[in-house]
This record gives sequence, structure tokens and C-alpha cells, in this order.
Amino acid sequence: MDAPVRVRIVGAPTAACGGGVGDGWRATATMVAAQMARRFGDAVSVEYFDLFDPNCPALPSGVQLPLVTVGEEVLSSGGKISLPTIRRRLETLVAESPQTQEGA
Repeated sequence: MDAPVRVRIVGAPTAACGGGVGDGWRATATMVAAQMARRFGDAVSVEYFDLFDPNCPALPSGVQLPLVTVGEEVLSSGGKISLPTIRRRLETLVAESPQTQEGA
């Protein structure tokens, strides 16, 4: 089996309404992971990284949070995490994978 297509989402805690700190990007990443697992199974993995975690991957120059990468490609930087955009890119990559073509 080929390695799964890796989706990486990098975010950071944000100020929450009414004070305190929220972790909305982590919650969104969890939702993305669940939906992508239902749609693509083991062909896709979704990982969330907090910008301040020591294991956070190096960020390309000039990006903004949240950062979404699919494979090695920056899919989005700043703005919102778009589930439809992630899904469309994954549909293309999974369809192009050698494993998918062998099963056709």
C-alpha cells in the first residue's frame, strides 16, 4: 500500500470571545480529519500542529495561519480552513495515485 496523502494544518490558539484562549483551528482540523477518513479511508491522513509545538514542521516563508498543506503543496494560507477545497484537491491526488489506477 502506498503512503497516505498527508494533510497538515498548522494553527495557533486565538483569543476567545469573552476573554480566554480558544483552539478553533484544532477543532476544525479534527472535523476535517473525521470527514476525510469517512470519504477516503486510509488513503489520507490529517495532522494538526500548533505553531508553538516543538514538532511543528517548518513553515514556508510568507505564509499566514491557518496553513493547510496537502502533500508537499501549500493549499491555503490565512483565511478559513475550507473543507470543500481540501476535498477537491484530495480527490485529484487520490485518483492519480498508482494504487487507485491499479485497482481500476
